[in-house]
Amino acid sequence: MASPPGKLSPQVTDEAKGERYPMISEQELRAGLDKAAYVYDDILITTVLVALKLGRPILIEGAAGVGKTEVAKVLSDVLDRPLIRLQCYEGLDESKALYEWNYQKQLLAIQVSMNRDRDEDITRSLFSDEYLLERPLLKSIRSEVPSVLLIDEIDKSDEEFEAFLLELLSEMQITIPEIGTIRAKTQPLVVLTSNRARPLSEALRRRCAYLYLPYPSVEKELAILQKKMPGLDASLALSVAEAVHKLRENDAILKKPSIAETLDWAAALEALGITELTADALEQTKGFVLKNNEDLEEISTLMDECDCGGDCGHDHAGHHHHHGNAAEGSHDGHHHHGNAAESHLHHHE
Repeated sequence: MASPPGKLSPQVTDEAKGERYPMISEQELRAGLDKAAYVYDDILITTVLVALKLGRPILIEGAAGVGKTEVAKVLSDVLDRPLIRLQCYEGLDESKALYEWNYQKQLLAIQVSMNRDRDEDITRSLFSDEYLLERPLLKSIRSEVPSVLLIDEIDKSDEEFEAFLLELLSEMQITIPEIGTIRAKTQPLVVLTSNRARPLSEALRRRCAYLYLPYPSVEKELAILQKKMPGLDASLALSVAEAVHKLRENDAILKKPSIAETLDWAAALEALGITELTADALEQTKGFVLKNNEDLEEISTLMDECDCGGDCGHDHAGHHHHHGNAAEGSHDGHHHHGNAAESHLHHHE
């Protein structure tokens, strides 16, 4: 049966759940990630391939700054899909995530049509595409081509909103009271990220393929630096990777440096023409890797404990437990003599 004039038509038949994404081979996925300079491991490759094959959402958890959002952005490029992003926050509701009606335009239409059309015709025409404002969720399932839907930081939203998502994730459909059920015209690849600010429901977890991203190892962080900044001095890149690793291990550091801050720090050092991570270099550029005053003061305290100008090569961390995290002198066989930043940040032994 045809829909009434002005009323939204169902996007696909009841039997369909939207066009699934064309499959991509493991070799194509790896090649695409390499081209995007994204450093990955086999677990990520397997999770993405299985999620694509089964049409499952991917839930990615991990600390802030480990590259969860970047996964969705890179997959958008690799799969040649538009990226549609919903940034979650406390108090997020359906009107901001799903749709809104353009009330001002509706009121104007009522005034224009008041003496010309029947009431039922006016009412019916007001709930049509012309007055519908698509928000990310609706936009993703009404897209003419399959998209990547990024639901970022789902743990910041309320439990009520999380429950609302279940219909979309389970059935690939959305219900709008004025219209009815709209099924997906194309099926988006859904990527949800969480910083674990609150526990997510078991119902949501069951519907998703799961991926946990820890902070990268020194080797992985070095590989990221080399891919993102191929011109960076090799010795400096290693020193930066080791330094950031130790800062994250330091319990006194409140805001652990993210991968983006690692890149910012390396870029700042390179811009200043610095090729060795000395105490002076650390002092000049610490604001690029540590982004709150308490952490900056913590590092300054360590630096102040040394009264030899930073060139003695000894451990000056005193009783500060785990005050490590700049270029450690020895890591996997790499030894750096005279690294002043290492002397200041190495943990007390």
